[in-house]
Amino acid sequence: MKYNYEYEIKYQEVDGEKKLRLFNLENYLLEVAGTVADELGFGIAALHPRGLTWILTRLSVEMYQLPTHCQRVRFETWIESNAHMLSTRDFRIYAKPSAVSSQPSDTNNQTSDEWILIGQCKSVWAVLDLEKREIVNIFDDPMFADCVDGEVIEMPRVRMTTIPEPTGCETHKVVYSDIDYNGHCNSCRYLQAMTDAYLPDYYGKKVRLDINYSKEAMLGEKLHTYYLVAPDGVQYQQKNEAGETSCSAKITIQ
Repeated sequence: MKYNYEYEIKYQEVDGEKKLRLFNLENYLLEVAGTVADELGFGIAALHPRGLTWILTRLSVEMYQLPTHCQRVRFETWIESNAHMLSTRDFRIYAKPSAVSSQPSDTNNQTSDEWILIGQCKSVWAVLDLEKREIVNIFDDPMFADCVDGEVIEMPRVRMTTIPEPTGCETHKVVYSDIDYNGHCNSCRYLQAMTDAYLPDYYGKKVRLDINYSKEAMLGEKLHTYYLVAPDGVQYQQKNEAGETSCSAKITIQ
């Protein structure tokens, strides 16, 4: 079963190039995944009373182009699998031709009403016990029956490596506005801190984003974002004060 949700990109979600920021794109993906889970009966509303919640463990996104302010975007999503304590959810991302342009209008240039495929995504989720702060397996629960579509989006996994000699480092303290309803740093905030530390020039190019979440960050913790700039993009590694990796990511430009 496929599920579709449409949104209009808001002005506060775009950057100086009027393109949707990557961490705002991630926020849309998380919103859609949560909405589907709620509709199927195993979302936050069902899990929180049991002391459980969903957490994102891995995200891979390929964008052929980024949507702009006021552009309508459609997210098509489905559950690829629920196995080995992990739920894999895939996405296709579509957009309508932008209604806003910086160029003078041309009456001979007619815009199409057809949706254009602009990206795809694979996300991997787990269920966290809020008291023990441990991942648990609940996929044998009857509420997960008959929810798997099975279609697979092929996106080879990008392996993250330790950065031995970073190009630079920025430090971010986890503050009130970073914390979500699960009591830890919101998934999108890690990426926001990374792109604030260093953002490669990917405008007008195909861009791939890969993120691995390793250890949750809590209120008051300091995260050190190490980044390594390469010809094809940039790699990030976020560590806490104890030297443990909380999150790693790579933005690849193609």
